[in-house]
Amino acid sequence: MVIRTRLKSRRQCGALMTELMVALAILAGVLLPLAYSLVSERRLARSSYQRAVAMEIVDGEMEALVAGEWRAFPPGTQDYRVRAAAMTNLPPGKFLLTLEPGHVRLQWQPAVKQHGGAVVREARVK
Repeated sequence: MVIRTRLKSRRQCGALMTELMVALAILAGVLLPLAYSLVSERRLARSSYQRAVAMEIVDGEMEALVAGEWRAFPPGTQDYRVRAAAMTNLPPGKFLLTLEPGHVRLQWQPAVKQHGGAVVREARVK
């Protein structure tokens, strides 16, 4: 039995292989930036959500402080305990309360970068 390979079929195989490699390169060139874009968009959405949760908590606690709860704390800067159930949706961080004469400041500071950023609320009290 004799198997003959034709020159034309070798050329066709080479052309097909080259076409396949070019198609894979184009596909990778399109999919890699798209995948990076999706990952960064997801990170931005998570960060925005965490910032919104932190704002809601800080705003609610600030209302209570301005209503008179600030009198229970000594002047200066101290950690502030929050009892909100939404705390489970926040990354690690801390709430800081700063009391000065006639001035109250509540701040949430995340422990990790790119997790919503700091949220600060200030008010004057009598």
